[in-house]
Amino acid sequence: MRISIGSKVVDGPWGGGNLFVKNLSSYLKSKGNEVIYDLSKPNIDLILLTDPRSRKESSSTFNHIEIQKYKELVNENVIVVQRINECDERKFTNNINKYNLETSHCADHIVFVSSWLRDIYLNLGMRKEKTSVILAGANKAIFNDFNSKINIGNEKVNLVTHHWSAHKNKGFEIYSKIDSLISKSKWSEKLNFTYIGNMNSDYNFLNSQIIEPLAGDELANELKKHHIYITGSINEPSGNHHIEAAQCGLPILYKSSGGIPEYCEGFGLSFDNDLEIKLEEMINNYETYREKMKQYPFSAENMSEKFYDLFLLLAQKRNLDKKSYSRKFAGRLFIYKNKFLVFFRDYLFFRFRALLHKLFKKVLR
Repeated sequence: MRISIGSKVVDGPWGGGNLFVKNLSSYLKSKGNEVIYDLSKPNIDLILLTDPRSRKESSSTFNHIEIQKYKELVNENVIVVQRINECDERKFTNNINKYNLETSHCADHIVFVSSWLRDIYLNLGMRKEKTSVILAGANKAIFNDFNSKINIGNEKVNLVTHHWSAHKNKGFEIYSKIDSLISKSKWSEKLNFTYIGNMNSDYNFLNSQIIEPLAGDELANELKKHHIYITGSINEPSGNHHIEAAQCGLPILYKSSGGIPEYCEGFGLSFDNDLEIKLEEMINNYETYREKMKQYPFSAENMSEKFYDLFLLLAQKRNLDKKSYSRKFAGRLFIYKNKFLVFFRDYLFFRFRALLHKLFKKVLR
């Protein structure tokens, strides 16, 4: 199959959506599929819409409007799947749910990253039979428990969290509380706290270690230096942060909010206003919780396999052998336009950026 995913792939730390595209692309290619990230070819079998927002707002390479044009002008038989991982509840916005509901009309099938998120859209009128839930996962070749801390012993407990986004809802109220706890005699000799990622400027941590955003092996190696992971994220549809930590063997302290319990239940403890009690409970029974992490089931391979099974099922229903590409001038023009945009993005833009980088280094010297 030739599959087009509507997102750029960015190297380095860039949030969970970018990791999803990387992991899924790798899996699809390993199964012999061709993966592209644009609408520049006339014989695309399946299009995956990951973010319908414009290129200025996100890393998306096309939106629902361009997909509709492709269907009308180039290939009316192309299958369209939309993955939704956002909602207004996450950041207290008021336009995302309605927008995603409108853009989903171009899709043959919609995949949600949690049942909690799907229920939001079903309550808005989306047809359930058009949807499914596929939980996210991280790359086990990177995020695994090899060389991870096994027990606490007599050392301080190392507590950690990490986020790409600096939005308040990522849990900064909780992390600020932990920073304050460390200043008290009860915890000062017992607990270390590390925050990895972009900081919210409204908070000033005085007793915690702050590390710039990390990705890949660097992030995994840093997580493995810690014993327990905490996420205070509110209304998170899924999140990648707790998955990466869980795959590294760290038991999870989590708020029972959003889709996160679907990923963490049975692999840690949920907390509300009893954070200190739950933290002490996990420390006192650490080996038991640590042992449970060996059974953590959510990985990028499992996620990608479920996506691929869905793609094959949709393709079987559509019967991809019955393609009839449009030979209209407008269709050819649409393809040529997208080929130029791809050339500009993948060659001219990156070449220009490389030249600027060299010039900047010379100026520094």
